[in-house]
This record gives sequence, structure tokens and C-alpha cells, in this order.
Amino acid sequence: MSWKQVVAALALSAGLAWFGVPSVAQTGNVFKGRLSKVPVDAKMVPIIIGVGEASGTLNGSRVTIAGKFEGLGSAATVARLHEAKFRGIHGPVIGELEVTKAATGTVSGQFNLTPAQITSLREGKIYVQIHSQVGPEGHLWGFLLP
Repeated sequence: MSWKQVVAALALSAGLAWFGVPSVAQTGNVFKGRLSKVPVDAKMVPIIIGVGEASGTLNGSRVTIAGKFEGLGSAATVARLHEAKFRGIHGPVIGELEVTKAATGTVSGQFNLTPAQITSLREGKIYVQIHSQVGPEGHLWGFLLP
């Protein structure tokens, strides 16, 4: 490729980015997290069991959540997407996720995020939390990381 062809390709790429035409690399960003147990006190440590994984795919301002879990000590009751002020700290709910009401299952959902929430997602401050019968304050949770 000649120097002129390289310059032309760069100019075309810059023009496409400027006018909002997505390139292949911009079609989606995937964020992944491991769902780990979250006992709220010492007596809950032996009761809260299980593992899982979740991912979030960001296209524009829409994030699609998909995940699976297994081995909970009781049936899942609800799952939510949260935004924390700091990674590793609990934060407010963004929205409700669909969850299998069993000890093993899946979690999913789609949300339109605000620009601030997109920044939080990119900074690893968005997490999935699954609640259960034995862990109503939260059973498994995992931050979605780039």
C-alpha cells in the first residue's frame, strides 16, 4: 500500500467516524463478570453457595445482559442490574432482569443507559445481582468488566 493510499484510508475512516457511521470495531463492546456469592453476615457464609457468569454487550446506548448461574442453596427470586459509585461497593438499581426461579438457570435483560451509566459500565461500576430465598439481600453478584 502506498503512502497516498494509507492517507486516503485514514481520511475515509476519520470521515466515517465523524459522521457516525460505525466501523466493525465499534459495533459492540462486551463486558464480562463472574457471579460470586455475597454473604451479608457470618451466619450466611455456609448458606450462600453457587456460581455464575454474566456478560453485557453495549451497542450505542443499549446494553444486553445475558448470564447463567448454578448451585444456589435455594431458588433465585429476582435479579437486577445495579450501578455502584465505586467498584466493589453496592449501588442503586438500574433495572430488573429476567431470571429463572430455580437454583440453576439464566439471567437476561436489555436496558437503555444514560451517558453517565455508559461511563460507569466502561469503568467497571455496573453489576448484576441475583437474590434468592435464602439470600433475599443478594446471593450472587458480579461486576461487568471490559
